Amino acid sequence: MMIRLRPVVAALPPVLSVVLCAVVGIASPTGAGVSEVDHRSAPVTAPAITAAADVTTTTASPTAPTTTTISLDGVTVRLPADGRQVVTVNHTSGHSARITLWQRDAGEWHVLARSRDGRIGYGGLVAARLRKQATGATPLGTFRLLSAFGRHPQAAAWKLPYRQIARGDYWVEDNGSAYYNRYRNKAEGGFRWWLPLSDPNSSERLLDYPTQYEYSVVIGFNYDNPVRHRGAGIFLHVNGPGATAGCVAGPRWWIRRAMAALDPTLQPVIAIGR
Repeated sequence: MMIRLRPVVAALPPVLSVVLCAVVGIASPTGAGVSEVDHRSAPVTAPAITAAADVTTTTASPTAPTTTTISLDGVTVRLPADGRQVVTVNHTSGHSARITLWQRDAGEWHVLARSRDGRIGYGGLVAARLRKQATGATPLGTFRLLSAFGRHPQAAAWKLPYRQIARGDYWVEDNGSAYYNRYRNKAEGGFRWWLPLSDPNSSERLLDYPTQYEYSVVIGFNYDNPVRHRGAGIFLHVNGPGATAGCVAGPRWWIRRAMAALDPTLQPVIAIGR
């Protein structure tokens, strides 16, 4: 989700609206599960593969037979059965992170894309179950990459379910709505889209963030059976000028490459670690 600023501001508003996930131009202050796909939208050729050496496999938990715990680039990943695509987010310093897109082929993990210019939230990292709205924190853990949205028509090569942003489209952050943490148009109703930005139940109008949401992938944090006030609208999106307010962001070229490569048949996940 994005921090929603008015067209001209001198400082951030005193009250941030619900969970915010935009990239903001400020300096960062000093039990996650694997979510299932339940997108409401019906719904570039993948880059060359390079060999990777920083892969460690550990024994899967006997209490979770459908997942395997592995380590990629020092980040713990809870890989679903037959999962073959992973984005790792390795926190480096401040609000910076190294983001890597991995794919397993012929039993080996390979790097498809890597950038040292990844971003996390200005509130740092926090255990997913402890996350609170409006804290700017990025949740730790492994989550499914569910679907995508953005400003452009869907490219033939994009395999994730995709929705092109239209006038009136919001990400619902209204804690009183049955559509909390879902993509929805105001014409469909069911949430208080008219609430002012200062209201903790205001929702995010997606067209207000043309840079960050040019390309965006939905992260399955707090998606199945969402807990109100824990957070909505945690995405993998294009970098803005600084830290995010809870999302993971990367350079435009990297996000475009990920959009081209991510394939729901490979059960892609994102693993966020320290």
